[in-house]
Amino acid sequence: MMKLRPQDHQDELVALRRDLHAHPELAFEEKRTSNIVAHLLETWGYRVHRGLGGTGVVGTLANGTGRRAIGLRADMDALPIDETTGVEHASRTPGKMHACGHDGHTTMLLGAARHLAETRRFDGVVHVIFQPAEEDIGGAQRMIAQGLFELFPCDAVFAMHNMPGIEVGAFLFRNGPIMAAIDIAQVTLHGKGGHGGMPHLTRDPIIGASGIVMTLQSIIARNVEPGEEAVITVGAFNAGTSATIVPSIARLQIGIRTCSAATRDLLEKRIQDVVAGQAASFGCTAEVAYQRGYPCTVNSDEEHDFARSTAVILSEEKNVVDLQKPFMLAEDFAFMLQQRPGCYFFMGNGSTASLHDSRYDFNDAAILPGVRYWVALAERYLSS
Repeated sequence: MMKLRPQDHQDELVALRRDLHAHPELAFEEKRTSNIVAHLLETWGYRVHRGLGGTGVVGTLANGTGRRAIGLRADMDALPIDETTGVEHASRTPGKMHACGHDGHTTMLLGAARHLAETRRFDGVVHVIFQPAEEDIGGAQRMIAQGLFELFPCDAVFAMHNMPGIEVGAFLFRNGPIMAAIDIAQVTLHGKGGHGGMPHLTRDPIIGASGIVMTLQSIIARNVEPGEEAVITVGAFNAGTSATIVPSIARLQIGIRTCSAATRDLLEKRIQDVVAGQAASFGCTAEVAYQRGYPCTVNSDEEHDFARSTAVILSEEKNVVDLQKPFMLAEDFAFMLQQRPGCYFFMGNGSTASLHDSRYDFNDAAILPGVRYWVALAERYLSS
């Protein structure tokens, strides 16, 4: 039998990607997407497990006598954004779109899964993991809690994400931390409301919250060691309804991003201290609801080196970039890397709008380079 090449299915993969783009589904709603994924994997001879983590799908393909197993992960969920691309395959669902390229990630891994099934040039076990709810909710964590790695033992796990502004076919790697942990602090200040013309009779929570906003920025400048990556962002400030009324309550929502456990602990304590101190200085009281989110995404040494060397072999090193610093984005594949050694990396998406932009569309030219990389990684890892 002739060995098929990934490009033999290029038109089908582009059509599949555009179909997924036109039918976006949010976290844990990915029923249509997961049904398509499961059906295709079954057609190609995979043993398919549905419903892990709600709408997750895992396909397993064994070949030869090897017992080594690799896990390849793609995310499936979309974002709550109104699409403005104007393309023919634009979202048909108002308020939902694939603005992060998960339609492309799913397509690339499906293309690799098909090629691996048709050629079977490996000795061992391939688990293709299609994960729901990567955006904000943590589908990876739910899949793990429901037995992902007990049901599908993996010696190592790998995941990739597209990156706009980077040449198609280029790969970006970093050993150790490659993306940040993300935590959220919700602050509620209680003051004493009153007439805007008699402010001396009030305890203005807007002034107290403003003091908090300004003082928070001193934490990075004066408490975090120079060179250590950390970001504090006040993304929401809500208070009052009228120019003539001093409100009794003000609320802040704060995003905290760090790349080490020590800095993560430090920022949590310092934010609590700053909020309490600034609130008290203006005669207010404060409550802080501090929620830890995704951990830092940390690549293991051996798996990073292996993933990078695969890209070098494919591109003769001309398209391999070693990141000097982690991205201050967050990714729930971090939970999988806490359970198994592995590597998370980026692949160029060309000159497109940025991620989470209503004008973004995954670049179809990146599909085949992604498929070829997944195939090469799996075949090398499971070489006989």
